Amino acid sequence: MTSTPGKISHPFEDKALLKLALSHRSKGKTNNERLEFLGDSILGFLIAEVLYQRFPQASEGELSRLRAALVKKQTLADIARELSLGQLLILGSGELKSGGAKRDSILADALEAVVSAIYLDAGIMACRKEVLAWFSSRLRRLQTDEAMLGKDAKTRLQEYLQSKQLALPEYVVSELKGKDHEQQFTVSCKVSLLDKTIQGHGTSRREAEQQVAAAILEKLGL
Repeated sequence: MTSTPGKISHPFEDKALLKLALSHRSKGKTNNERLEFLGDSILGFLIAEVLYQRFPQASEGELSRLRAALVKKQTLADIARELSLGQLLILGSGELKSGGAKRDSILADALEAVVSAIYLDAGIMACRKEVLAWFSSRLRRLQTDEAMLGKDAKTRLQEYLQSKQLALPEYVVSELKGKDHEQQFTVSCKVSLLDKTIQGHGTSRREAEQQVAAAILEKLGL
């Protein structure tokens, strides 16, 4: 058993699995796309499992929201950077020249591929241990947000902005389509933490406002 490069603590028995997990499709036909496919499901399962155990009172929708925040591409790319995966990626010359080692999508996909490589190398227990270590700080932060479970998106966004002493969001109906019984509302909202206006859609103003608030929370990683 040999040590693993970078900051991945799992000691691979089969180093070829790790090499494959780090091989981007730009390098050739032997790449990490199949491992990425498997890793996406394994990662989703492991995060769902820990959330199910940690939040016994949470509804399915609340658990889904928490899982989505944890396994979204930006979060996975951030973890990949923490593990220095960018330095280990095996890329084709074009991706090397264009800075592919720093690209969120490539880093996130590589992390998912490494998850499945660990699973195939040593099984689900070893994989769970590694994944939970990667996510430990983010999972700890969720504990402080437990009181937010059960609150709707507009309330959560307002309370978050208030906690930061920032201006409250303003919701504006920017478009209204359809007849009275089948109207489609488009609501726009701008918050100081984001550099662009976000839109939400719904069959009522309230639904559109909730949707745009949820979209803002997602972009803020909340």
